Amino acid sequence: MWPWAHLGFGYLLYRVTPAGRSPPLDGAAVLAVAFGTQFPDLIDKPLAWYLGVLPSGRSLAHSLLAFVLVVGVARAVAGRYDRPAVAGGFGVGYLSHLLGDSLHALVTVEWADLSFLLWPLLEPPIPPEGETIGVLAHLRDIEGSPFFLFGLLLTGAMVVLWDRHGWPGVTELRMLFPRGE
Repeated sequence: MWPWAHLGFGYLLYRVTPAGRSPPLDGAAVLAVAFGTQFPDLIDKPLAWYLGVLPSGRSLAHSLLAFVLVVGVARAVAGRYDRPAVAGGFGVGYLSHLLGDSLHALVTVEWADLSFLLWPLLEPPIPPEGETIGVLAHLRDIEGSPFFLFGLLLTGAMVVLWDRHGWPGVTELRMLFPRGE
């Protein structure tokens, strides 16, 4: 799944949780959802593709073992600041990423392609010979597959809902990155 599709899927999934159903949405929690949807790739892709430290772009942070550990730490930190909704949002976003990366294997019934979920207990799936590595290479290889189009649909639905909800998280994002005046 592409980053924008992960974002759309995570936001839509968050909207069906109890925290995501009750307006007004917590802007910080929505930002945490967004960060969680990207977190596994922000860790695994650079460590595998550019530094060669990991065996695959879906290994360490894509593992359910890492998910439990990282979300546990996020809950502990958020609890110290009395912000459990932020940890919950991050957890939903992170879990949605793992589910999104599993969709193709689930639909095509390729169970071996889900081995990344239990790394390092299982070896990650072996990429096909000649698979492109790196962000630019992947962008070059975009094609209109059903999964790509599904990702665009998820993203479009997210933007429509996000607009209806008043762009939650934008104010908090502006506070994180104030403009110099």
